[in-house]
Amino acid sequence: MLHELMNLNKVMLVGRLTRDVEVRNTATGQTVAAISIATNRFWKDKSGQRQDQTEFHNVVLWGRLAEIAGQYLSKGQETFIEGRLQTRKYTAKDGTERRTTEIVAENMQLGSRPQGVSAPASSYNNPAPAKPTAPQQEAPAEEIPTINLDEEENEVRIEDVPF
Repeated sequence: MLHELMNLNKVMLVGRLTRDVEVRNTATGQTVAAISIATNRFWKDKSGQRQDQTEFHNVVLWGRLAEIAGQYLSKGQETFIEGRLQTRKYTAKDGTERRTTEIVAENMQLGSRPQGVSAPASSYNNPAPAKPTAPQQEAPAEEIPTINLDEEENEVRIEDVPF
């Protein structure tokens, strides 16, 4: 029976940040971060021509997850986000009421940085700076941490989002 089915609101994205992370604090002192992620889809049309489509996703991160994103994510970096869709109302600068649907992140994995961008001296996984390598050596693959905030005890109110 339909009324016995469980509801599910789950989003999983792997993409690249389109801008640097915006970190703010709410009036109640909670840390919140906003990121935008681009994802690409590729396919061949009926004539065999390769097609692609880019989608842009707005993501909100709270608490420790927001702090980590602000410290370790940067424009162009790949990231994995797992969360849920949430729609909220807000008043635009022109005074009109608007609605927006965002992804509220619940888990995050840090991905590879874009070519030519170095990691911060203090990284999330390895607090010691990396030893220099010879130019012909390839750097070892970064270990990517998973952050799961299921244990967060306070539910965040959407009214606290400052943007």
